[in-house]
Amino acid sequence: MIVTTGNDVAGAEIVAYLGIVRGIVVRSTGLARGLVGGLRSIGGGNIPEYVAVCEEAREHAYELMVEHAREVGAEAVIAFRYDATEFSQGSTEVLAYGTAVKIRQT
Repeated sequence: MIVTTGNDVAGAEIVAYLGIVRGIVVRSTGLARGLVGGLRSIGGGNIPEYVAVCEEAREHAYELMVEHAREVGAEAVIAFRYDATEFSQGSTEVLAYGTAVKIRQT
């Protein structure tokens, strides 16, 4: 599956727009990571425990979006983006979304 942040696919012509596809994940840090991350936050700087949670959430949301794109028959996703919103204290929603398209190689 081709996924791009651009509005077109190099070397291909978009022949059909299939609509918006998305993957949504809501994650919390969990007790162990939250405790260690909270302690690290006192000192400032990068907090690897929180980075790991964010990366896992983005990857999972991305995989769900690609799965959704396959379900609608897409060959590519254009205008791909991530969005994140604090769902509740300690829980964050991560959304991966884009436009599913059919393409023809030129």
